[in-house]
Amino acid sequence: MKHLVFALALLGATVMGAHAQTAIPDLKGTWSGKGKSIVFGSHAHHPGSQTPNDPPRVRDIEATYVVEGQDGRLVWGRSASAVADTKEPFAWAISSDNKTIVGADMDGYFLITLVSPDRMDKCYVHNAVGGGKSVVATCYTMDRKR
Repeated sequence: MKHLVFALALLGATVMGAHAQTAIPDLKGTWSGKGKSIVFGSHAHHPGSQTPNDPPRVRDIEATYVVEGQDGRLVWGRSASAVADTKEPFAWAISSDNKTIVGADMDGYFLITLVSPDRMDKCYVHNAVGGGKSVVATCYTMDRKR
């Protein structure tokens, strides 16, 4: 009987652990980080007189993303940088592995990897298609403020 109770307890712990691994992460809150961007041209977050035809610049970026809402795997909010408080809307979608996120804002795209519940590696790109005046690529770590 003692072995049966132990086996059931072990089985219960295994099932609970498997369930915890499949839980969709809650991303609501404020995420911020600093990194470097490669920039051709100029943009609100990377001001200047440069055009996409000028040599690229490596620039510092400090950004904040406020996740305002989440419905299952769908996430939305607004972003800004230390240079421009644009409150630009963004939309993200969490993949079934609960770690990979893709998304978009008004002029670019995200590829994000959740490293822990309060840390993500965020990559972002946009191009000069559609009248844009810059080409940007960046990756850096963002942390959630608690």
